[in-house]
Amino acid sequence: MIAELQCVVLDCPDPVRLATFYGAVLGGRVNQPDARWDLGEDWATVHTPAGFVLAFQQVETYRPPQWPDPERPQQSHLDFGVPDLDHAQEQVLALGATVLDDGPASRSWRVFADPAGHPFCLVRE
Repeated sequence: MIAELQCVVLDCPDPVRLATFYGAVLGGRVNQPDARWDLGEDWATVHTPAGFVLAFQQVETYRPPQWPDPERPQQSHLDFGVPDLDHAQEQVLALGATVLDDGPASRSWRVFADPAGHPFCLVRE
């Protein structure tokens, strides 16, 4: 093994706002003290109950992806397993997400954008 994944870092205009969003989605702790990272206005983290860490760094000239436009591609996205798509959709929308593609009712996944415009999917478990 060469390395161990420490976290996934997403660029955004407001790190604390995005960390708060994902902290609520995942039940994680926002800006938990961790010797690996300095927290501040330009950096925030979420430590999830499963032990995974998401980090968010401020980019002044941030331009969100425009899914599925290839001129501004999604770059990356996160998939979250949920037991009930409708209930999870209500919850993420209340937290500030927007629907990008909710597809037909029979489909097992839906695409959203977080408050900074990063696409993510809710996938029925």
